[in-house]
Amino acid sequence: MTVTTDLVSYEDALASYDPVMGLEVHVELGTRTKMFCGCSTELGADPNTQTCPTCLGMPGSLPVVNAIGVESAIKIGLALHCEIAEWCRFARKNYFYPDMPKNFQTSQYDEPIAFNGYLDVQLEDGEVFRVEIERAHMEEDTGKSTHVGGATGRIHGASHSLLDYNRAGIPLIEIVTKPIVGPGERAPEVAKAYVAELRELIRALGVSEARMEMGQMRCDVNLSLRPHGREKFGTRSETKNVNSLRSVERAARFEIQRHAAVLNEGGTIIQETRHFHEDTGSTTSGRVKEEAEDYRYFPEPDLVPVAPSREWVEELRAGLPELPRARRNRLREDWGVTEHDMQSILNAGAVDLIAATIEEGADSTAARKWWMGELARNANESGAALDTLPITPAQVARVAALVASGDLNDKLARQVIEGVLAGEGTPDEVVEKRGLKVVSDEGALTTAVDEAIAQNPGVADKIRGGKVAAAGALVGAVMKATRGQADAARVKELILARLGVEG
Repeated sequence: MTVTTDLVSYEDALASYDPVMGLEVHVELGTRTKMFCGCSTELGADPNTQTCPTCLGMPGSLPVVNAIGVESAIKIGLALHCEIAEWCRFARKNYFYPDMPKNFQTSQYDEPIAFNGYLDVQLEDGEVFRVEIERAHMEEDTGKSTHVGGATGRIHGASHSLLDYNRAGIPLIEIVTKPIVGPGERAPEVAKAYVAELRELIRALGVSEARMEMGQMRCDVNLSLRPHGREKFGTRSETKNVNSLRSVERAARFEIQRHAAVLNEGGTIIQETRHFHEDTGSTTSGRVKEEAEDYRYFPEPDLVPVAPSREWVEELRAGLPELPRARRNRLREDWGVTEHDMQSILNAGAVDLIAATIEEGADSTAARKWWMGELARNANESGAALDTLPITPAQVARVAALVASGDLNDKLARQVIEGVLAGEGTPDEVVEKRGLKVVSDEGALTTAVDEAIAQNPGVADKIRGGKVAAAGALVGAVMKATRGQADAARVKELILARLGVEG
C-alpha cells in the first residue's frame, strides 16, 4: 500500500479514470419533539437539558415513533418519486461511540420507508442530469462530542471530550443515491447541483429549514475511480458531514485527484471515512469504514412496524406543494428571464426573495434588479447569505415603489438600502432621516440648470450647435449641485428647453 499526499491535476485524473459517486444526505427534521420520545428539539438549550431515559438509552425505557417524523419521511419520498413501503421496520445499528448513549442507533436497514426514486437536477449551462435514489429512511441523530485540548478539534490529540445529548434522538431522514455514473468531469458539479436541488425540495415541503451551516443538512460524499472501459467499481472513500454546497463540490474534486494519484503510483485505495477541511479544500483520513454486517443490524424489538395506509399516502401526495423545479420553470416564464438568468438567481439564493418582493407589489424587473444587484453585492462583501441580510422583501418592494413614483432615483435608492441594512429604520424613515427625496421643485431645478449653463458657456454653445450629447456634462453639474437628488431625465429636458434645443 502506498500513501501519498501529492495530487495529480484534475484534467490528468479524468484522462485515465471515470469517477463514480454516491451521495448520502442526512436531513434533520423540524419536528417539535424527538423521533422516539417527547423531548424538545429546540436549539440553544443548555447541554443535556433536553434528555430523558428514552433518548439516553436507560434500561426499561421504551421508544414511541413520532408520527410527524413518519409523515415527513413519506412526503420526502413522494417528492423524490419514490415508492412508499406498505410495511417497514426499524432496526438497531450497533456500534460504539461516546455520542451514542444506547450503543446503537435506531435506524432502518433493509426495509426503508421509501425507495427507488429519482431527482432531476439542472446544471449551470442548463443540462439536466437525473440522479437515481436508492432509498430514503428514518433514523435518529447522535449526540454532540466536543473534543478539548487538541490542536484540530478532533478526538486525536484531545485531552478530554465533552458530550451533549440534547441532539441525541432528533429525527433524521437519510437519502441515499444509487451509484452516480456517467457525469465524467462534471461529477463535482453534479454533486453540488444535486444537494442544492434536494435542499430546495426539503424547504418547499416544509419539513426542515435544511440549513447546512447549522448542521440541519449534511452530505457524505462517497467517491471511487475506475479506469476507462472497466465496469467494476473501484474502492470508495466516504468524506463525512460536508456542510456547504461549495464544499460538496470541492470534496468530490479533491478526492478524484487524490484517488488518481494513489492509483497512478500503484497504491491501494482504503475504504475509509475522511474529514473535509474548509480552509484547504482537502480531506484527511478518519477511520476504516465498516461493512453493513459489522453493524450487526437486527429488527428493533421495542417498536412495531410502520404500515402507512395507501389512503394516507395518496392524501399526502395530493397535498404536496409545487416542487422547486416546476416552480422555477413557471416563475422563469412569468418573469420573462432566460434559463441562464434563472440559474444565476437560484445560485444566489434569491428565488424566494424575489417572488416575495413581487407579492409585496414590486414588478419582477425591479425585484430582480435590487436583489441581484445592490443586495447581492452587499451579501458577497459581508460574506452573508442573501436571505440573512437585515432587509425584508416588503422593504425592498417599498424602495422599488419610491423609485417608480419618482421620489427616489437609483443612486438615492442605494443609499436608502444602505440605511435599512445599517439598522436606521424602514425605507421611509431612512429617506426622512437622511433627506434623500428627489428634488422635484421645478423652480429649484430651473435655478440649478441656469447656474450650470452660466458656469459652462462652452458646453452650452456646443449644445446650441447641435451636439445634444454634450448635455451630459451639464446634467452632471446639476446632479452634483443637488447632491444627486434630482431626476436626471427631467434635468436634461430642462437644459435643452432653456437652450432652445429639441431633444
